[in-house]
Amino acid sequence: MTSRPLRGAVGQTLSAPFRATYRLQLGTDLDLRAARELLPYLDDLGISHVYLSPIWQARAGSTHGYDVIDPAAIARELGGEEELRALSSEARARGMGLILDVVPNHMAADDANAFWADPELRRRFFDVDEITGRWRRFFDIDELAGVRQEDPEVFEATHRLVLALVAEGVVDGLRIDHPDGLADPAGYLQRLAARGAEHVWVEKILDPDEHLRDWLVEGTVGYEFANDLVALFCDPAAEPVFEELWGGEPFGALAADAKLEQAQTTFAPEIGRLRRIADLPRLAESVAALPVYRTYVRDGDATAEDRAALAGCEPAVREEVLAGGPFATRFQQTTPAVMAKGVEDTAFYRHTRFLPLNEVGGDPSRWSISVDDFHAGNAERARRFPRGLLVSTTHDTKRSGDVRARLLGLTAMAADWAGAVRSWHEVNAKLSASVPWGEELLVYQTLLGAWPISRERLEPYLVKALRERKLTSTWIDPDLDHEARVNAFAVGLFDHGPFRYGFDGIVARASELGERIALAQTVLKLTSPGMPDVYQGDELWALSLVDPDNRRPVDWAARRVALDALRGGEPATRETAKLHIIWSVLHLRRRRPDQFAGAYTPIPAGDDVCAFLRGDDVLVAVAVRERWRADPWSLPSGMEGAWRDVLTGAEFELPAHASAPGVLGPEGRAVLERLD
Repeated sequence: MTSRPLRGAVGQTLSAPFRATYRLQLGTDLDLRAARELLPYLDDLGISHVYLSPIWQARAGSTHGYDVIDPAAIARELGGEEELRALSSEARARGMGLILDVVPNHMAADDANAFWADPELRRRFFDVDEITGRWRRFFDIDELAGVRQEDPEVFEATHRLVLALVAEGVVDGLRIDHPDGLADPAGYLQRLAARGAEHVWVEKILDPDEHLRDWLVEGTVGYEFANDLVALFCDPAAEPVFEELWGGEPFGALAADAKLEQAQTTFAPEIGRLRRIADLPRLAESVAALPVYRTYVRDGDATAEDRAALAGCEPAVREEVLAGGPFATRFQQTTPAVMAKGVEDTAFYRHTRFLPLNEVGGDPSRWSISVDDFHAGNAERARRFPRGLLVSTTHDTKRSGDVRARLLGLTAMAADWAGAVRSWHEVNAKLSASVPWGEELLVYQTLLGAWPISRERLEPYLVKALRERKLTSTWIDPDLDHEARVNAFAVGLFDHGPFRYGFDGIVARASELGERIALAQTVLKLTSPGMPDVYQGDELWALSLVDPDNRRPVDWAARRVALDALRGGEPATRETAKLHIIWSVLHLRRRRPDQFAGAYTPIPAGDDVCAFLRGDDVLVAVAVRERWRADPWSLPSGMEGAWRDVLTGAEFELPAHASAPGVLGPEGRAVLERLD
C-alpha cells in the first residue's frame, strides 16, 4: 500500500475546506428547497458540506432515489435543477458546499427510462444476456438493471450532467454507490478523475482485514471506521458469556452456508450465465467462497490480495479468473451480490449472538479490537486517505449508532444480561412457545436497543428481519402465521409484568452505559483522521433500526431550538449532550484546521483508554471501559502547560505527567486545545 498526497482543487474550485458532512435523505418530506432552509442550522452546527441522497430523476413514487430513470435530469419532485443551483449558491455564500450521491451501477428497468424503453439503447446501455434476455441486476432486484459503464459512450451519456455540475463548481464532491458492481471499478474512477471529479468517496464495503486499493478516491464512505468503533467498545471479557447464551453455530459457518444457498438459488441465473462463458466445476461454490466482496483482476494483472481472496475457489475457476477476460469480469461482478445477500441480508439475521457486530462491512467473528488496533486503523487512514468519511449511522446501517452503543453497554454487565435473558425465557414461555431461540434473542436485543419503541415500528421491523433470515419465513414465500406469532410475542412483552419487572431495570442500566459509550464514540468520530459525517437527525439521540425505520422524518425545529439554546449559553442536558459535543468539536475543527490536517500521534494509556494528539495542540482522550480508573497512566512529557477544555470551556494548567483522572474528568472523555 502506498500513501497518497492530499488531493487539491486543481481544475475545481472548492467553496469550503472539507471539515464535516451532513447526510440528508431527500424525498417527499424533504426536497431541495427544504434542504436550503436547513443551511443556517447546519452552518451553525459546524458542517462544511451537505451530503445529498440521489437527486437524479427516479421512478415515479421512488422513496430513495436509487432507481434512476434519467441521470441527465434532476428530479422534478425534488425541485429540479433550478433548486439544486439555488441550494448550491446559498451554500457557497455561507462558505459551504455540496456532495452528490451518484449511482453508476444500475438504473431502473422501467419504460419511463428512455435508455431502457428503446431496444437498441437497452442493448447498448445495459448488461443484457442476449441468450436469455435477462440482465445483470443490482443484487437480486429485477427492477434495477446493471449499466455498462465500461463503454465510454455509456459513461458520457450517464455522467454528462454530474460532470458539468462538478466543472461549474455547483458541487464539490461525489459519493459513488456500489462501485463493486462495475466491470472495472478502477478504470471507472480513473475516468471520473480525468474528467475533473477530484473529490470522490466510494461505497466500498471492506472486510475487517481488507484494505482499500490505491484508487483515485478520497476514501470510503466509512463503514470500516464504524465497525472499528463497535469493536473497540465491545468488552473482550464478555465474549464467552454471550457465546454460551447463544449456543448456536459460529458465524463463519452460518455465513458460508448462507452464501452458498444464495449462489445456488437466488443467483442461479447469474451462475448459469457464468457457466455459458466457461463450464467449470464447483462454480457456485467458488462464487460463494470469497472472504471479501470481490477481486480486481484487470487484463490478467492480479495482486497478492486477489490471489489470497481466490484461494478457496476451485483451482480451475481460480485460474480462469486470474487469466482475465470475459469470465473474470463476470465472476467479479457476481461475487459482491452473493456476499451482500448471503451475509448482510441473511447470515446477519441468523446469527443473533450479539447484534451490534452484525453491521455492514462487519464480521461478528471479530468480537473486539484493542486500543492499539484502533490506533493502527487510524494511522492507516491518516496516511492513505485523510479525507475518508467517518460514520456511525447511515441510511444503510442495520441499526443506528445509538442503538449499537446501548447494546454495547451490555458487555459491561454480561453476566446480568445473560441471567436476565434466561429468566425471561422461562417467564415468557407461554408467549414464546413457537419462537425459535435465535428469534427470541433478536426480539430481546431489539427491544432493549430501541426502547421505548412503538408497536407500529417494531412489527414491520420484525417481519423484515424474519424474511431476511429465510428460515421461518421469506420474501418469496412468507409464513404470515409465524410472523404473526413472533409479533404477538414481542408486543405481548410490553405489558407482561414478569418480563417488565426485570427488563425495565436492565434497559435503564444499559441506557446509562450506552449513552456514555455513544458520546465517547462521537468524540472519536469527530477527531479521528478523516471527515466526520452526521446522518440526518443523529445529532440528538436516535434509536433507529434498519430502513425504512432509519428514514423517518426528522424534527428539524426541535434541533434548531436545541442548538440555539447551546449557542446562547445554556448548559447541555442529557437530551442535548451529543449535539453539544458535535457543535463544540466541529467549531474546534473550524478554528484549528491545521491540527486536524496534521499528525495523528497515539498516547499510550493502557487497555481501557484511547488517547491521541491531533497535530501538536489538540489532545483527545476517552474511556473505553468502565474500569478505566483502575488502569493508571499519565501524559508523556511535553504536554504540560495551558489548555482549554473544548467540551466545558474551562481553562487550566496541565502539570507534567498529568494523571488519567486529571485529563478525563468525571465523564471519562476530554477534548483539549492548547492555549498560546
